[in-house]
Amino acid sequence: MLIEMKLNAFLDKTASSDPVPGGGSISALAGASAAGLVEMIANITAGGKGLEATKTEMKEISGKAAAFRERLSECIDRDSKAYNQVISSFKMPKNNDAQAKTRTRAIQAALKHAAEVPLWVASETLKLMTLAEIVLKKGNPNAVTDGLVAVMMARTAILGALCNVKINLKSITDTSYVSKLKAQVREMETTAMKKEKDLLALVNL
Repeated sequence: MLIEMKLNAFLDKTASSDPVPGGGSISALAGASAAGLVEMIANITAGGKGLEATKTEMKEISGKAAAFRERLSECIDRDSKAYNQVISSFKMPKNNDAQAKTRTRAIQAALKHAAEVPLWVASETLKLMTLAEIVLKKGNPNAVTDGLVAVMMARTAILGALCNVKINLKSITDTSYVSKLKAQVREMETTAMKKEKDLLALVNL
């Protein structure tokens, strides 16, 4: 599994000619990294002197961020598996009409799955940005730059994941499905970019 690889090995594999891990997995990694930073700030704040008033809230945020980190980390592998499923479906035989129809159905199902995994990554990371906002406003001021990086990583995770949604939608023939997801993508892109801008404006460096 990709998530169990050492960092150097993971980066070497990313840089290789192997198409996985690709942009979808890296987007999930960016989201998980953002979650880790939010969790760290919450932990620092919960244990900091003079910050006792927010201790309970920060402990709660730490737990929520940890859950986001775990779920998004799992998507590093989920995205690569979804890509491999698409490739496998294209390799299915099409020597007769029955095989061709089975292959087409498998391709379309795989493409939908490959779109839904990064869509979920984007959705989860967008929720994470709400926690990032809280730690930026109430967290230990010494960790403010960590909060800013969390916000920027979250935005990158969202936009990167949504790029992968869009590329898969181009090959899906279910027009109603495509229209529905395109609307979700547009909304999430707009929300993520506005959220990043607003949160970065909270800090004057």
